[in-house]
Amino acid sequence: MSPTTTTILISSLATGTIITASSHHWLMAWVGLEMNTLAIIPMISKQHHPRATEAATKYFLTQAAASATILFSSTTNAWQTGTWDIMNMTNPTANMLLTMAIAMKLGLAPMHFWLPEVLQGSTIKTALIITTWQKLAPMALIFMTSNTLPTTALLTMAMISTLLGGWAGLNQTQTRKIMAYSSIAHLGWMAAITTIMPNILTLNLVLYLTMTTSMFYMLILLNSKNIKDMATSSTTSPTTTTLAMLTLLSLGGLPPLTGFMPKWLIIEELTTQNFTTTATILALSALLSLFFYLRLSYSSTITLAPNTTTTKHKWRFKPTINTTLLTTTLPMSLLMLPITPMIC
Repeated sequence: MSPTTTTILISSLATGTIITASSHHWLMAWVGLEMNTLAIIPMISKQHHPRATEAATKYFLTQAAASATILFSSTTNAWQTGTWDIMNMTNPTANMLLTMAIAMKLGLAPMHFWLPEVLQGSTIKTALIITTWQKLAPMALIFMTSNTLPTTALLTMAMISTLLGGWAGLNQTQTRKIMAYSSIAHLGWMAAITTIMPNILTLNLVLYLTMTTSMFYMLILLNSKNIKDMATSSTTSPTTTTLAMLTLLSLGGLPPLTGFMPKWLIIEELTTQNFTTTATILALSALLSLFFYLRLSYSSTITLAPNTTTTKHKWRFKPTINTTLLTTTLPMSLLMLPITPMIC
């Protein structure tokens, strides 16, 4: 792909997200979402491989259906209320349709079916964009309509997403699929707190984006596509492998790393609002996710101690990414928990 084409596609991605996040009219929000979808399709299918073509087709069909549902829900609301304002979604049917459509856009269970397959058929860099930047526009819509979205539906999808993200991730060996189910589980935590405390939703989203970006950049740097690659990466890049292990544990929510902070705050707020059953299910499902994070961390660091290689000089990967971005995002993803009182 030529630099000009790449520049146009990345600019379209940024423009689509900005249009959606800054619009007050549903039609302009829909236009921004469509720009996002059309810009990412060539990036997914640029490998000219049947798996990439299949992933691009699945992504396009899913996102087009979700965008059409968003337009239909906003039309239904406008028919009843006479306004196209995003902040004025008062029709219950339209709110339910909107919730289902945004869940499909994000990859929340039970509308998650497309996310693991699309990430597996894409390159790691494209998977990074899908799991981070492509979540911003739907999350902006959720944040703007959080006062009117159905709480019961969001809590139900949150419990299903966290449980499914933990159970399905246990059986995976491909790092992109593991990150896909990690994304589904994290989105479940965000959905649980959407209508109760949007400020915690924003904090969780920022930390999720930071940790996921750091993890994907280290996967690119280590050229690790499955657990076997992670197991052999410690002999070539021990420092990066150790930092990848810490980032994985932070994603899993292991205290005292940063990933524990939003989970702690969400469980505390759900308990305060008397959603104790939901809080218990989310806490138990976090153990499932933490298990496969620990397994991946263990496989990546198991060869750090004994080195049985006979070569005098180890072959090392050439960095294929901007290490400046890695060095700025990685410390943020490994911040320690004592910053929590200052944020709260």
